[in-house]
Amino acid sequence: MAWQWSVRFPFEIEYCGIRFDEGFRADIIIEGKVILELKSIQKVNNAHKKQLLTCLRLTGLKLGYLLNFGEALMKDGITRTVNRLDED
Repeated sequence: MAWQWSVRFPFEIEYCGIRFDEGFRADIIIEGKVILELKSIQKVNNAHKKQLLTCLRLTGLKLGYLLNFGEALMKDGITRTVNRLDED
């Protein structure tokens, strides 16, 4: 079973009644549910994490990963971000 994915996917957004045909581009979208943001930097900071969270909120998606290829070990370069989990 193959997953559906899109690279550099443009998102339309509406904010305060103003529509932007291409509000931002997500690096990779998997199955229309998960955003992957790719970086190759020395260190991920809060601005990078906030950027991903903003993308999740604007799209209504719940899960995103920030993958930093600048780390010595890939496992140290993975940051998981969740948008408003339902609390039961």
